[in-house]
Amino acid sequence: MNRRQLLQSLGSGLGYLAFAGMASAAKQGYQSPLAPRAAHFPARAKRVIFLFMQGAPSQHETFDYNPELKAAAEKSNGALIAPAFAFKPSGQSGLPVSELFPNLASHADDLCLLNGMHTDSPAHPQATIQMHTGSFNFVRPSMGAWVVYGLGTENQNLPGFITVNPAALGGATNYGSAFLPASYQGTPYFTRTGKLPNISNPEMAPEQQRKQIDLIQSMNQDYLSRAKQDAEVEGIIESYEMAFRMQSAVPGILDWKSEPAETRKLYGLDNRVTQGFGTQCLLARRLAESGVRFIEVSHGNWDHHNALRQRITQTSAEIDKPIAGLLADLKARGMLQDTLVVWGGEFGRTTNGQNGDGRNHNNRGFTMWMAGAGVKGGMRYGACDPVSGSAVSGKVHLHDLHATILHLMGLDHTRLTYRYGGRDFRLTDVHGNVVKEILG
Repeated sequence: MNRRQLLQSLGSGLGYLAFAGMASAAKQGYQSPLAPRAAHFPARAKRVIFLFMQGAPSQHETFDYNPELKAAAEKSNGALIAPAFAFKPSGQSGLPVSELFPNLASHADDLCLLNGMHTDSPAHPQATIQMHTGSFNFVRPSMGAWVVYGLGTENQNLPGFITVNPAALGGATNYGSAFLPASYQGTPYFTRTGKLPNISNPEMAPEQQRKQIDLIQSMNQDYLSRAKQDAEVEGIIESYEMAFRMQSAVPGILDWKSEPAETRKLYGLDNRVTQGFGTQCLLARRLAESGVRFIEVSHGNWDHHNALRQRITQTSAEIDKPIAGLLADLKARGMLQDTLVVWGGEFGRTTNGQNGDGRNHNNRGFTMWMAGAGVKGGMRYGACDPVSGSAVSGKVHLHDLHATILHLMGLDHTRLTYRYGGRDFRLTDVHGNVVKEILG
């Protein structure tokens, strides 16, 4: 008899009865690490949707209106290149938005543009990892893992952190939990497969699975009661329970085809250009509505070293309607007021040209934006020098961005710490200041 057969046998016979009492006793003192926890202070955001643009979008063609760059380019004998697209005042605020985003421009009064962003590395892999974890030198917990560690999650049948089509660069580091318990790591979901891997058990009915899991958990709990603390075992215990609950909860939530036709059209699912990212954004709304605390969706191909005008037209068209649809849908459901939406890449692009029609990497100055959850809308914060491209006012380092996101979630980034290796660690390390100027 193999191990699986033995567990099945025990799970349906006297062995199960013997262990069930021990499991029940052990569970009495056990609290799920994903149970909702109180914030440090009243939160403005209940959840985060992070729209990550892998490859570094050019701020000069998207959300950083800089007419001085056009004037400087005309005098530079080709050393600088002017913005390739016009910007139009949008909304009641008159916020300048590139003509590449006609749909998103209708939500200009909800957008807070951070035009003075800067980070530490101009290399894609390192900058991507730092964007997600706060560090590119060491393996650290991801931003989503920190949020779930601090707050738990509202739906005990779903992971607290789900990443849809995660970015390839950085891999699992971008959504991992590092030294935090494994319960807080992100769960990847790939739309090309249409389902989470191993979400169903074709060999065993739910009642049998429950018995088998109770038996295994009783042994894990018995060990944990003697070991007092073991992050790996705690993660395994929660993973087993979560996996069992997810079998019934996940399929319905991921079934975006059950949405009304008008909602699918709102996200651009009726158009080949927007269907891919539109599906991700619609899933983000469904996950947010179902109580997932941190959701990330990714979009690639923003590394435009050449053919800038053509390529950025394509990538912008793929995301414009889906993101506008997401904001409209959240607002219609009364969710934008407590959902923080964050958009951006790992860094930005230079003011000088490359390969005749492209821009190089620029980590010294770039643009991200936020919307919802207590952030001032219709606002530009910060600016970059029109010649060097470096942030010169309203400077927001990546650590400041992380501190601000945590603050909006009701978490003090200096207090959200985890003891490891003899010292306390946090997402912002020893840095970071909340950008209070953008808070409503």
